[in-house]
Amino acid sequence: MAAAAVRTLGSSLSKNLREIRVHLCQSSAASKGARDFVEQYYVTLKMSNPDFPVRIRECSGVQARVWARYDFGKESSVSVDNMSADQVASILLTLVQSKPKD
Repeated sequence: MAAAAVRTLGSSLSKNLREIRVHLCQSSAASKGARDFVEQYYVTLKMSNPDFPVRIRECSGVQARVWARYDFGKESSVSVDNMSADQVASILLTLVQSKPKD
C-alpha cells in the first residue's frame, strides 16, 4: 500500500507543495513508523522528485510528525506517532492532495 502511494505521488509533489519535512526521534518506539517510512521510501521519493526538498529532521524525544509547506508559507502538519510506514505514506498522500488551511 505504501509503495503504491509513494509511486502515485510521482513528480506531482511540486504542483501543490513547496517542501515536505519529517520530524522523528532516532530511538523512540513512537517514531518507528516514521523511521521505517524514511528507510523504505525516501530514495523513491527523491528519485521521482530530485529537485523537490524532502527534509528529514531527527531530534531526541521529538514527536513524530509530517509537515507540508505550501505556497505563501502556509503549513500543515500531522502527528504520525505510533503509526506504521504504510500509515505515514497515507498521511503524506493526504497532505499532498489537500489545500492548506487559511
